[in-house]
Amino acid sequence: MPTKAGNRNGSRNQRKETARAKAAAAPDPGRPEPVAARNARANRNMYFMAIAMAVRLRANCRGNRVGAIIVQDHRIVSTGYNGTPANMVNCLDDGCYRCANRDKAYQSGEAYDLCICVHAEQNALLAAARFGIAVEGSTVYTTMRPCFGCAKELLQANVLSIYYLHEWTPSPHEDPVKTEKQRAQYDKLMTRFPGGVHHLQMDDPDYEWAVSKKGPAVVSSDVHGTQDV
Repeated sequence: MPTKAGNRNGSRNQRKETARAKAAAAPDPGRPEPVAARNARANRNMYFMAIAMAVRLRANCRGNRVGAIIVQDHRIVSTGYNGTPANMVNCLDDGCYRCANRDKAYQSGEAYDLCICVHAEQNALLAAARFGIAVEGSTVYTTMRPCFGCAKELLQANVLSIYYLHEWTPSPHEDPVKTEKQRAQYDKLMTRFPGGVHHLQMDDPDYEWAVSKKGPAVVSSDVHGTQDV
């Protein structure tokens, strides 16, 4: 049978352990915690977007630089960034004719039939397919809202939801009727994702490097894309 002295010692040891645990959890004034670290723990979406931003550092394109990840059951199953196909000359080394002439002849969002670069979301889907990884019901985190083509492919792969950091919009044209039809078709795609398409508000220290200055003048909107999570 335990003695009173033994009980006191046990309680004292327990209090010491509790105090040590609290001290370990308390912020260290000599090592201030980054805001990004707090955000990553408090908001899982911001955590995954930060990883997509890290993936973006591998992007090799004269236009927008984009990173994307596919998440299944809170686990990353595939990543992708934009650039020319494997074993081809990189875009930044003039490997893509369309991108090399984007400031002379082609508007943002135009002449994709001349562009050999693979988009970040496409690369993430293709990598998953290559290694036999199922993406149905997954969530995609991408540093830019998917374009027409990527949106169609993500829908066809049964992706559940999308979180994006920066806006992408259909290219403006001189014909206002055609532009309106473009916007309507794009919005139709956006509304088909069961889990929605969500705009995530986060600081991006590499914005100037990642986002092309040649942006379209028309801003597309939809019932999902303005949600902040």
